[in-house]
This record gives sequence, structure tokens and C-alpha cells, in this order.
Amino acid sequence: MLIRLLQISLGAILVENFILVKFMGICPFLGVSKKMDTAFGMSMAVIFVMTLASIFTWMVDVWLLRPLELEYMQTVAFILVIAALVQLVEMFLQKSVPSLYSALGIYLPLITTNCAVLGVALLNAEASYTFIEATVSGFMGGVGFTLALLLFASVRERLQFADYPKCFEGFPIALVSAALLALAFMGFSGLEVF
Repeated sequence: MLIRLLQISLGAILVENFILVKFMGICPFLGVSKKMDTAFGMSMAVIFVMTLASIFTWMVDVWLLRPLELEYMQTVAFILVIAALVQLVEMFLQKSVPSLYSALGIYLPLITTNCAVLGVALLNAEASYTFIEATVSGFMGGVGFTLALLLFASVRERLQFADYPKCFEGFPIALVSAALLALAFMGFSGLEVF
């Protein structure tokens, strides 16, 4: 069981990283990665939402949809669960950490439509993970999201002082940097744990 959880963890962080390998969650990846502190705040919110979404969508899937033979309603049910969780996170941040809430701006409600959060729930259901495996998959998927986001934010902060052609200024250099980062993560493809 422990080796299986290690396989799921390394797979979610490196081999099947949601942003750099599966290309899910690109919107907050490009939008919130200009500063490390904002990227870190967004990452923590995504880890929290991904973990809770994995837990609650697993319960909805196993205890409600499968017994009633409503598996075709997974996407709709999972979106509703994720939307409710994001609303709770948004209300919590607005009351507890207003500076982070305002810094995240529009990207916090976008976690609701973040395909990485929905993707982890659907992939957990497709793989028929147990409760523990689904929870680990969600948490480690968030950790992989965090790794990609913080790496990219640090690259973008350094790019402010870099010397590159004028035509690459702004968004083009960010896309080139993201592509190089994704290319680096391709080196993990085929990695096997034990």
C-alpha cells in the first residue's frame, strides 16, 4: 500500500504534473505567476481545494453516483462540489487574509473552473482509487501544481532583470519560459517507482 501511495505521489508531482505535462490549469499558471508571494498564496488555495475536492468527489461518486448508476453525471456533480468548496475558500480568505484575497483577484474564483481541480476528481474516479489513494492523489496533484507555479514564478521574477530581444517583452517571453519548463519536465516521463 505504501509503495502504491509513493507511485501516486511521484506520478502526480513529476511524471503527470497537471500543469507542465497534462497542461491543465494553465490560466492561473500564467496569470498569477508574476510574483512569488501571489503564486504561493494561489498554490496553497489550490492544494486545499484539490485535496478537499478529491475527498468529497470520491464520496459523491462512491456513495451516491455508483450505487444509483448515475456515473454519467460525474462531471456535473463534481463541478457542483468544487464550486461549493471554492466559495468556502473565497469567503475564508476574504475574512481572514484580505490582502491575499485582493492579490489573487479574479484567479481565485477561477479555481472553480480550473480544469486541474476537475481533472484530479475525474482521474480519481476513472482509476477507481480508494479513499486514501484519491486523497493522496488530490493533495500531491496540488503539490505538483505548487512546484510548477513556484518554479515559473521564480523564473518570471528573474526575467525582469534579463536581457532579451524587445519583441519577446511581456507575455511572449513568459510563454517561451513555460515551454522550456514543460520540456524539462518531459525528462520525468517513463519514470517508474520500484
